[in-house]
Amino acid sequence: MKVIILAAGYATRLFPLTLTQPKPLLPVAGKPMIDYVMDNLHAIDGIDRIYVVTNAKFAGHFQSWADSYRANKAMLNFTIVNDNSTDEANKLGAIGDLHLVLARENLDDDVIVVAGDNLFSEKLGAFGRYCREKQAPVLGLFDVGNLDLARKYSIVKVDETGRLLHFEEKPAHPSTTLIGIALYYYPKSVLPLIRQYIQEGNNPDQPGRLVQWLYPRTPFYTWTVPDIWYDIGSKETLEEAGRIFARR
Repeated sequence: MKVIILAAGYATRLFPLTLTQPKPLLPVAGKPMIDYVMDNLHAIDGIDRIYVVTNAKFAGHFQSWADSYRANKAMLNFTIVNDNSTDEANKLGAIGDLHLVLARENLDDDVIVVAGDNLFSEKLGAFGRYCREKQAPVLGLFDVGNLDLARKYSIVKVDETGRLLHFEEKPAHPSTTLIGIALYYYPKSVLPLIRQYIQEGNNPDQPGRLVQWLYPRTPFYTWTVPDIWYDIGSKETLEEAGRIFARR
């Protein structure tokens, strides 16, 4: 199994913090937020390589981080994939970056895809076991508990088996507080559909758009993230996450 960490954004809402440092490497309670991603993914059995896809500006930053993480915490194999973008104007978008890694690295394996700025408080071993059991695409879910907050995300509806029935990006009038987050599992049997999505000229940004395109075409399941999850999109959420994780 492979992991692809999406980390090619420029995080302009966090300027000036992200002018010289990529968002996933900003510290939260004393360590880079990407460390939380990796520490919790490490509980999933069978991961043999992690691909971090980033931009030309920060490829060196992530290589230094990967070398340090591998030496100090886990003998994992990392590959830093530079998408060669230099700013917001020529970025590939999250789905474009995913497709780039699949194509450039000739991947033919099950893949977990996660945004590098997602903070999880719990190990994700159960997510890995669920994905192996389903052998179908899986979307991570979280209950934000607030309809106003849900408007900022993608709301979902599922059936009693956890299968995705409805997915809507940033609804004006959400009917649920259950949202899809940037944690995905794509078995290798689904990878040709990702190539098809790009070849048909669909929007390469916002990874939820791929979910929206896929779930009517193939069974798509869901898994709810336990305890705490943060999507770091502003200085306020960065500071709040720092306070919460410092207490833990």
